[in-house]
Amino acid sequence: MRSFFGSSRGCTTVGPDYIRPDAPSPKEWMEKDDPRIQSRPGDFVTWWKVFNDPILDTLIEKAYQQNLNLRIAGIRVLEARAILGIAVGNLYPQTQTVGGTYAVTRVSKNAANTTSIADMHYSQLGVGFDAAWEIDLWGKFRRGIESGIANLEASIAGYDDVLVSLTAEVARTYILIRTIESRLDVARENVRIQERTVQIAQALFDGGDVTELDVQQARALLNNTKATLPPLEASLRQAKNGLSILLGFLPGAVDEILGGPKSIPPVPPEVAVGIPAELLRRRPDIRFAERQLAAQSALIGVAKADLYPHFALFGTIGVRASDAALTAAGGSKLSDLFQSKSVEGSAGPSLSWDILNYGRIKNRVRTEDARFQQLAVNYQNIVLRAARESEDALVAFLRSQDERAFLLESVKASKRSVDLSSLQYKEGLIDYQRVLDAQRALAIAEDAFVNSTGSVALNLIATYKALGGGWEIREGKEFVPEEIKTEMRNRTGWGKLLSPEKLEPQPEEHRKLLYLPDW
Repeated sequence: MRSFFGSSRGCTTVGPDYIRPDAPSPKEWMEKDDPRIQSRPGDFVTWWKVFNDPILDTLIEKAYQQNLNLRIAGIRVLEARAILGIAVGNLYPQTQTVGGTYAVTRVSKNAANTTSIADMHYSQLGVGFDAAWEIDLWGKFRRGIESGIANLEASIAGYDDVLVSLTAEVARTYILIRTIESRLDVARENVRIQERTVQIAQALFDGGDVTELDVQQARALLNNTKATLPPLEASLRQAKNGLSILLGFLPGAVDEILGGPKSIPPVPPEVAVGIPAELLRRRPDIRFAERQLAAQSALIGVAKADLYPHFALFGTIGVRASDAALTAAGGSKLSDLFQSKSVEGSAGPSLSWDILNYGRIKNRVRTEDARFQQLAVNYQNIVLRAARESEDALVAFLRSQDERAFLLESVKASKRSVDLSSLQYKEGLIDYQRVLDAQRALAIAEDAFVNSTGSVALNLIATYKALGGGWEIREGKEFVPEEIKTEMRNRTGWGKLLSPEKLEPQPEEHRKLLYLPDW
């Protein structure tokens, strides 16, 4: 068999040989002149550790272990590996069947020309083995294997893409929770300040120093501030529920991990992003699109092979015996089945060529080629989209830092304005509306500052996601947890296909001399 595969290597493989297409890639970042953007390679493997938050580390680890969408992506890798096994099996004899027949025959005595039949009633028993092997002269089956390997690699890239999105979404939701908690703290503090203001206004009114208008204006501002609390509390609960689902928990189960309210994790002022060309290597969605393209290229060859004649070897061997009186052996019994005289068989080559197909085969080839071209354009589009997402995330990260700096100054000025207005009001220099305006401006500025602080962290997360960070944490680990593998193994019997070494093709597997089947 090895010698046969060695000789078949020289057979023609029809269809195009895949060449990775060129894709536009920027030479440098548009924000390269900003000192906060560093071109040195960054740590994208566990990028979330830049927040130095053990709770976030725990959440991402639990999501990696338990997220259900990630498990589905891992099972798709197993599915693709089994499909590749089918493609490898097609390279071997396509028909190998063992069969047996037992027939009882009774001839009608009233049928025509039956006077010379010696046995009007007899039995016959046969057992045989049939085999047929289409020789892969045009590389149809090898192209199928090529496509299967590329699809397997695409499924792995798809898994990595889910992992990139998962780590980013867990971090994003965590930052959102801490941002809402901080906004609630600010709002509750402003409620306390404004409650004190209402008490002061009421006391002044009771003493006849101010009109009722001042009291009602203070109460209106207080209730407006209180009205911001319920929507924030609802958003906080919803964000926690979403985080629970990301971790594979029921809603509410994540509260124990989060603990009480905490501040937004601080963000480093700069980010190391490497060079734009590294996007093509790092982002799994680009790898996924490229491997889909490679798989489709091979399918052109699979379709094109049907334009040529098919050569096959066939063979049949078996034993047959009958209890009829007239046989070549001079009469036999069913018990003679395994005697040498009962052996029968045939073998030889065969040829088939679908020559009058009315353009069906050529149009199948054209169909596969059109699909390939669609995927080629899609690959270029995904590369462009990746470049845009990276640039958008970087500029958003930088500008949100600038916004936060301005808002910090706004908060400082608003606090000073509240102090001055309160003092001037007590001295009778301004009316009470100026005090309320200052308190309202402070509440708005503080809420905007907290929101901006959260936006800086969220934009940093978006930057790492756009750069394809986070998927490397699965290297050296299983695609599906052991309990799922055990369940699948017990239900179906997966053999060695659940082994990690069976799931990631090595470069030499694309053009091997001999593919061994997976039983």
